[in-house]
Formats: sequence, C-alpha cells, structure tokens
Amino acid sequence: MVEQLRNIIRRNRAGEAVAIPSVCSAHPDVLRASLSLAADLGRPVVIEATSNQVNQDGGYTGMTPLSFVDFVHARADETAIDRAQIIFGGDHLGPQAWRANEASIAMAKAEQLVKDYVAAGFHKIHLDCSEGCAGEPAQLGDDVTAARSARLAKVCAEVHDDLLFVVGTEVPPPGGARVDEDGDIPATSPDAARETLVAHDAAFGSLADQIGGLVVQPGVEFSPTKVHDLPRDRDPKLLAALADHPHICLEAHSTDYQDACVYPRLAELGFAFQKVGPALTFAYRKALYALDQLRDNKGALERAMETVMQGDPSKWNGHYSGNAAELYHQRHFGLADRIRYYWPQKAAQAAVQDLIADFSGTLPDHALAEVFSPDVLARAEKLNGPQTQRLIDAEIQSALAPYFFEEAA
Repeated sequence: MVEQLRNIIRRNRAGEAVAIPSVCSAHPDVLRASLSLAADLGRPVVIEATSNQVNQDGGYTGMTPLSFVDFVHARADETAIDRAQIIFGGDHLGPQAWRANEASIAMAKAEQLVKDYVAAGFHKIHLDCSEGCAGEPAQLGDDVTAARSARLAKVCAEVHDDLLFVVGTEVPPPGGARVDEDGDIPATSPDAARETLVAHDAAFGSLADQIGGLVVQPGVEFSPTKVHDLPRDRDPKLLAALADHPHICLEAHSTDYQDACVYPRLAELGFAFQKVGPALTFAYRKALYALDQLRDNKGALERAMETVMQGDPSKWNGHYSGNAAELYHQRHFGLADRIRYYWPQKAAQAAVQDLIADFSGTLPDHALAEVFSPDVLARAEKLNGPQTQRLIDAEIQSALAPYFFEEAA
C-alpha cells in the first residue's frame, strides 16, 4: 500500500504531473461510485476518514476504524475493484475530538485513536496536533505540534512499520479564510512550510524518513457560497521547502469544486496528494434533487430534508449566515454541504427511499435532459444498475473524474 504512494511521490518529485485523489467520505453511494470509477480506470485511490468522523468512540458516523474499513470493503465488493487498489488514510488524527479536555487526557485518547487506525489497516496517517486543548491557545506552534505528532507517530510505529506519515496543517483562521489584495487565498510561504517540516524532522527522529507528505495551502478554498479558484499563473514556490526531502510531496486540502485544469496544475506544483470530500456528497445531493424535480410529488425530498435540518440545526447553525432565504439556500445548496450530516438519519433515509420508489420505470430522455447535464447522462449510460442509481453514481463520478487526470494514468 505505502509503496504505491511512494511511487507516486517519486514520479511527482521527478517532474511528472501525477497525483492520487484522497476521497474523504463515509457516504455509501459516494464510496461505491468512487471505487467503481477507480476500478474502471485501473487506478489506486485513497479512502480517508477523519478523527471526528471515525474514532474509538464511534465518531459522528458511529464507526470505529475497523468497522469503517469493513464498511468500505463491503462497498468495494459491490464494484469490480481489487481491494489492493484501496489505500486507507487517516486525516487530521490527533486530539481534536477531545480538545475540550486538558492536553494529557486528549493526547491519551489520541494515542488510542492512532493505534486503532493503524491496527485496522490504515497506512497513510496524517498526524495533526495543531489545535490547542483546554487552557491552551487555539492554534499551537510548530514546536508543540511536532512534539505531539512525533509522540503519536511512535505509537503508530509500534503497531505497524509500513506507514507513510503526513504532517502539517493548513486550516482557515477563526472567522474563515482570508483573501489577499487580489481576492485570492494566500498560499503558505515556503519559509513557513520549511520550518514546519524541519520541526517535524527533528521531533520524529528515526521515524522522519517515513514522513511522505506535507499539508500546505496552495491557494484553494471554498466557503458556503464561493469557490476561491487556484491562481493558475502563480507558483507559490512551495517545492523549495522540500529541496532536501526528495521522498516528500505536498498535500492539498479543500480542493473541491475547482476547475478540472486545476488538478494537473496542482500536481505540477508538487501536490501529489489531493483531497476531496464535500464536492462528492454535494453531487449526491444534486442528483437526488434533480430526480426530486421529476416526480409527481415534486420537491417532496427537499421539503423532507428541510424538516430534518430544522429539527436539529446543530450541524448547520453557526456555519451559515444571512437572512431566512439565504440560510435556506445554504442549507440545501451551500458548497460547505452541511446537509451531508443529515443523510444517515432515519427520516432522511426514508425520504430518499420514497424518492427512489417513485421511479420504478425508465425516465424519458427529454425529462432527464431538463435536470442532468449531457456529460452525466452519457456517463450514466455506461454504468450498471437501475436507472436512478446510475444517474446518482454518474453525478458523483463526474465530480471525482477530474482528479484522475490523464497525465497520471
């Protein structure tokens, strides 16, 4: 597993525009569609889980690391993919889920977290101890972050020695990502990236050669209502931070919703690891709402989801702002896709099943053309299964396909 990643890193650092997508989602339709696409292309894919999503306490998905692996393998068995093509990654593993506690308690939980991830079969391990615990600053410096990450790396290595560590983090500051004078998201400076890597090198000691990725900001981000596109004519010179580390690549987060030409450009800039998540569940919702417009009971799913989200506003309240109309639009169509947290609820699942049940026959082409793009319809024709499922899968795959750009084939 790790050798596949290291081969991509070697090729990227040698100047090839190659990268591997990291799909961060626990939605069964997203996973099945993503794995099916990777199988059709004969390409490896990273499937990631975050520490809030999956942990020893169940996370917000209710899954432990081992049950998540089993869950993904079950989706893989529904496709033609070889399990050897699936690389499991842990994202932002650290004390975040327990940072309301003092550091000693949160770090003890983080140690168990990474131990369980590695034991379950996760090989790409992003260690992130950058957020402060009770009584600490919200964001910690490189020295403390690196020391805590090294502590977790040692725990991981005691479980399995074939691992690839990713270090560093680039999260928006409180209040959201800030823009520069051109309206773009500022990239991490090469000096800051170098300092982060040097600090982790020193703290990791003999494990430093297992660091394979550094998370930095290339200049991409999205808010609930806006995509900050990568300034493609700029080179933030972040590869300079890796000059003495030929075995390490850059990792980009929040790459969702970018133009297709951005992903090979990111690869050219050294980003061999490219993470995507909300854009795929956004595509899932988009497909369902398109079908929702074609049923006799038009809009029933959207109305049901509004009831579900209003019944428990905790997953969107505080993430969206505006008047009533703006909040409604963001709940259902916002790029942050907070609606993704509601699909597992029983009422939401029942509403989706009611939608699917309304389409027992084949929908006519003229009706489909009103709500689906020609590209999605053409892709759906090549897939297997009932028409509604093919349309859903095709919408998801259309969002993921740009990450499998031709240069990496």
